[in-house]
Amino acid sequence: MKFKTTRRQAVKVSPTDLVKVTLFQPEQPLPLVIQPAVEGINLVTWVASNRDLIETWLLQHGGILFRNFDITEVTQFEQFIQTISGQLLDYSYRSTPRSQVSGKIYTSTEYPATQSIPLHNEMAYSLSWPMKIWFCCLKSAHYGGQTPIADSRRVLQRIDPKIKDKFIKKKVMYVRNYVDKLDLSWENVFQTKNKLELEQYCQNAGIEFEWKKGNHLRTRQVCQAVATHPKTGETVWFNQAHLFHVSSLNSEVQQTLLSIMEEADIPRNAYYGDGSPIEASVLDEIREIYNQETVIFSWQEGDILMLDNMISAHGRKPFIGARKVIVGMAEPVVISK
Repeated sequence: MKFKTTRRQAVKVSPTDLVKVTLFQPEQPLPLVIQPAVEGINLVTWVASNRDLIETWLLQHGGILFRNFDITEVTQFEQFIQTISGQLLDYSYRSTPRSQVSGKIYTSTEYPATQSIPLHNEMAYSLSWPMKIWFCCLKSAHYGGQTPIADSRRVLQRIDPKIKDKFIKKKVMYVRNYVDKLDLSWENVFQTKNKLELEQYCQNAGIEFEWKKGNHLRTRQVCQAVATHPKTGETVWFNQAHLFHVSSLNSEVQQTLLSIMEEADIPRNAYYGDGSPIEASVLDEIREIYNQETVIFSWQEGDILMLDNMISAHGRKPFIGARKVIVGMAEPVVISK
């Protein structure tokens, strides 16, 4: 009696058989949440096999929260980013204080725990920025410390057409004064102590610079108010006028600064691109829209939040206790001057 030989059939496993894909909140597309559906899933291995799927989800939702994948080390986070996007970016032309953790992984903004950081798109105050930004929570705060997010497409849609049209026409001018002890030094912002290197960077980046008395540097740059996403063709609200403008400071700090220096000398401010003042009431309207569009989740240790930096804005809530959230960026976008 002869027995038929049969070939073993390969079992096809759908990418979504290994992970559970849900919305964080019903009817709220941001963020998409991905968690393991079975034990022992290696996140980096799964991502390596599903980059196109992740890209599709990211463009649709604007942000993905990877949860419960047992991420405990900086090296795991770095490898995760490299698997998706290759080489990480340096944090150059800085706006906030950060420290290098390892390679091109940085701490999240090192502002005092009592302070909020308003929603913003990373480096939207310049003509180049990372397309993608990632956050990883290695230690969650005892209380607070969330990273709120919002869809920049929805923000744009909700801004009064008259306000929107004026910004689109005039753009935004950022004026920065690098004065020791009041804000970041120019050495920190440009990551050099060499004035010639700084001047060359500014010339290449379309930044006007002016040396004032002593070691005081002033820069000006006119940048976009809105931007078009290179992959989806969608238009997004993309600037940091509401962060840089003097009205972003509380009234006491504003009064103190303006009592000791001229408005032109304060550490940072924003104007319309032609140099005319932006009305504080206009920026208040924009801040309120951000507030209304805010989505908040509480960090769990090991979480990775991946954002399309043009589609999604991010910020930080005040917190109590130790908190360690690290950041990586990749895929540079450069707008011609």
